[in-house]
Amino acid sequence: MAYAYWKSEKMNDHAVFDLFFRKNPFQGEFTIFAGLEECIKFLEKFHYSSSDIKYLKSTMPSSVDQRFFEYLKDLTPKDVTIYAMEEGSVVFPRIPLLRVEGPLIMVQLLETTLLTLVNYASLMATNAARFRMFAGKNITLLEFGLRRAQGPDGGLSASKYSYIGGFDGTSNVLAGKLYNIPVTGTHAHSYITSFTSIDDLQEKTLTHKETGQVCNLLELACKHRNSVAADVGTLVSEASNGELAALISYAIAFPQRFVALVDTYDVKSAFRIS
Repeated sequence: MAYAYWKSEKMNDHAVFDLFFRKNPFQGEFTIFAGLEECIKFLEKFHYSSSDIKYLKSTMPSSVDQRFFEYLKDLTPKDVTIYAMEEGSVVFPRIPLLRVEGPLIMVQLLETTLLTLVNYASLMATNAARFRMFAGKNITLLEFGLRRAQGPDGGLSASKYSYIGGFDGTSNVLAGKLYNIPVTGTHAHSYITSFTSIDDLQEKTLTHKETGQVCNLLELACKHRNSVAADVGTLVSEASNGELAALISYAIAFPQRFVALVDTYDVKSAFRIS
């Protein structure tokens, strides 16, 4: 299509493209606009390298005028103007999020990438905002989605835009480094299964952060487990001592930032006892 514009001498016609969406995601009433920063980075770096042009030559018909490829070498968005909503804004259908003005061929070439950068980002930020609204202001929301993300780039984007949408932190350490997002996390199920009994505990004590008193965490945990089991009508023998040992060891390792998985063996029993 870009070649057809060039061939028709329409490449420098002034064009205005509006980037918008038709429906809010999740059957909701609003969308959070995100992706603007990545759009700006893309525009700043846009150009066709020698290898790009070599590849285009190999894929396009032999009838293509070779002067077109010379034209592409110098093509940049220097004459393009972008108007945009502020990133993180609440936006609505059919209202332009970006307005892109400039030479027709250049604006056309930017279209698909700008849509990609905005659509996924806005979807993730909107989903995160919906969770935040449901949870309220006082609940901590953490994003642990890297393992099931759509590839490494999708994982970074999901972490970034979940934070923009209202989450408090991420388990994605690289996203924390790149975007200054608070990093947090928990252990894997494999950590729980690596403990088989109380005998696996190398340490059993923990210092109280306020009083400075050294407490036997194993004794306190067993006492609490017995009490809770009686309250919910569950036998202590149903619980896994290996799981208890793993949780105690993890709490000792991270006394200020202890977040535990309690569903390794039996989700319902674990939640009742927890």
